[in-house]
Amino acid sequence: MEQVRPAGFCREVMAALEASDGRRRRRKRDTTPDAIGLGMKRRLLEEAIAADPEPRDFESWLFQRCLAEGSSNGPLRAVALSLLEEWRFSADLDGFREWLAAGAPSDDSRPVERTS
Repeated sequence: MEQVRPAGFCREVMAALEASDGRRRRRKRDTTPDAIGLGMKRRLLEEAIAADPEPRDFESWLFQRCLAEGSSNGPLRAVALSLLEEWRFSADLDGFREWLAAGAPSDDSRPVERTS
């Protein structure tokens, strides 16, 4: 499967974040750190969608985005590295790309039915 452009990949990853958010909301512990990390990833994905760098420039674009954050870029850098790993993984594993292209289906993204 041909690798999609960064913007298309990032749109698909945004859909996968819904599953992560579903899991986070069901946890019985304080999930504030999880929400912060997911928010940072969502923001980086939105910026990548808007910028839509060329596939060959995606790593450099992520690096430049981290530099623009300034000296406190550690958390964003961690999120960017994770996103870069997912990007590379998607290029190497068709099953992962197919899962993303299908909207990242997951039981965790389904609404929880509550019984009274």
